[in-house]
Amino acid sequence: MKIGVVGASGYAGGELLRILAGHDKFKVVYASAGANAGELITSIHPQLISYSGEKFAATNISEINKCDLVFLALPHGESGSLIPQIAESVKVVDLGADFRLENHSAWAKYYSGEYAGKLVYGLPEVGGNKKLISASNRVANPGCYATAIILGSAPAVSSNLVENQNFISVAASGTTGAGRNAKINLSASEVMNNMGSYKFGGVHQHTPEIEECLSAIGDSPVKFSFTPILAPMPRGILATVSSQLKKIISTDQAHQVYSGYYSKSDFVKVLPIGELPQTSMTIGTNFAFLQVAVDEHANRLMVSVAIDNLGKGAAGQAIQNANLMCGYPETTGLNQLAAK
Repeated sequence: MKIGVVGASGYAGGELLRILAGHDKFKVVYASAGANAGELITSIHPQLISYSGEKFAATNISEINKCDLVFLALPHGESGSLIPQIAESVKVVDLGADFRLENHSAWAKYYSGEYAGKLVYGLPEVGGNKKLISASNRVANPGCYATAIILGSAPAVSSNLVENQNFISVAASGTTGAGRNAKINLSASEVMNNMGSYKFGGVHQHTPEIEECLSAIGDSPVKFSFTPILAPMPRGILATVSSQLKKIISTDQAHQVYSGYYSKSDFVKVLPIGELPQTSMTIGTNFAFLQVAVDEHANRLMVSVAIDNLGKGAAGQAIQNANLMCGYPETTGLNQLAAK
């Protein structure tokens, strides 16, 4: 299949190119890069030696429409105006936020710009999403934090184990989650040997998609208090999710619920009791690693989740969705082990 990557000079775009270089069914025929059009791909992504001599193209709708499937790895607000121009025959996986939310008022609260609409939400492991993704030609890839937090919460919500209005999550992400544009607060001199919260006070834009996705699989609306942290590392997310249990259960029982929920998942792995997820387990992969425990003192369910924000949180998940959309096994091109 002929594949396009729009926004290929960014971190997620580069990760898409890297994974696609080893994909048996997909061949990249078009890679565009806005301001970097005309530059060698290896001048931005020197590790992508299989693209040596190739240059980034300009973003052009006629070239996009020659593809069978395109990945859009664009800044917020850009895919909303681009997707309506793409031919219906071209499948699209949008890594941006423009089409993730169903609630118009939630969009207005957490985002700027015009509301573009809602596409199928591309988190295959939750609810009936896999079936919907497989039948769709337009899919909205989830946010990186949202992916980790939803995966850590879905079994508890689906099994009616917890109070849905009492979720708390604190999650730390590497600096690539903020994109490639130069920012003083993301320079090495500012980030190294330092950690700090940001978008403090429940204002992070991934909050409404977390709540929408989980509310759709529970018996009542879900509400989250979410605090993100910038960690001194390039990539990876480690999230802790906490929720009030409705009844007293043991860690063993909670672990059985989570293991059962993800028993058929190729990419979500619930670790044996006593082992904890680490971001180094995920780097360069599409895997999510989980651990669950019961805080008996507070009667709260505790879940720890690790993903690669550029893998399961972006490019890997986008390719997983594309595989489903094209009728291929989810794991096609995604068997990489962690590059610690």
